[in-house]
Amino acid sequence: MGHHHHHTDDGSNRSLLFVTALNVFITVVEIIGGLMANSLALLSDALHNLSDTIAILLAYIAGKVSRRDSNEKKTFGYKRIEILAAFFNALVLIGISIFLVYEGISRFYNPEPIKGLLMMVVASAGLVFNLIAVLILKKHSGSSLNIRSAYLHLMGDTLSSFAVIIGGVLIYFFDVYWVDPVITILISIYIIKETWDVFRQSANILMQATPPGMDLKKIIQDLEQIEGIANIHHVHIWGLSDQEFHFECHADLKKDLSVSETSGMREEMEQILGEKYHIGHLTVQFEFNVFDNKNIIN
Repeated sequence: MGHHHHHTDDGSNRSLLFVTALNVFITVVEIIGGLMANSLALLSDALHNLSDTIAILLAYIAGKVSRRDSNEKKTFGYKRIEILAAFFNALVLIGISIFLVYEGISRFYNPEPIKGLLMMVVASAGLVFNLIAVLILKKHSGSSLNIRSAYLHLMGDTLSSFAVIIGGVLIYFFDVYWVDPVITILISIYIIKETWDVFRQSANILMQATPPGMDLKKIIQDLEQIEGIANIHHVHIWGLSDQEFHFECHADLKKDLSVSETSGMREEMEQILGEKYHIGHLTVQFEFNVFDNKNIIN
């Protein structure tokens, strides 16, 4: 059975590079505008954009590096670097969001005057550029966990820019200054919620957890239906990335067979794992009358 490897392609890498440049521009504009308007919400959006710029740049670099071939020192290749980047991106974004919640709460106790009109203008510019970036990455967002992470960053930026515009309107026309920290806190909580799934998935892959949606007992039952196999044990299943899965086990045989005679069983195992569970890599140790631990997991 052929092994199918999924990489971040050249199209998505070019998109990431362009979006990175776009985000640098947005960040600079919002930092200057936030300082001039004295808006915590605008500065928080700028900090968010800055973290996204770093995150998307990491996604671009990870996408390029992950395509390198395997070698003697990296026998699995460099695909896991995409998961490392996704994990780091999510962790940084959650950390920044928690900090902004703290700063927003502080503003309730120490309110400051804000230039609502400038806040509206700068946030509107940020919204336009963020929408462009989101549309660019949308078609690539399902290609890998890493691209999805970058896409979520941009979605969060777009929504936060919209919220900041509303805040600017309320401040400019009604002098409702407390809306600035409220928007900051709401945006931060939303970002934490949306980012948590990427953080959890990437952490599970790094911990070599069983991929989501895979029933280990059902897989073993299916493999034990193959003629000649008495028992499947010492099972390990993990994802090298969010799209490439590995399975290894020991297989007890009902009778003593030569290596060549087990090739048909291995092919059946590969077919079941590939067609039903999208597992592309199998390592199996065939045994007969070996008195070791027969636990499923060991």
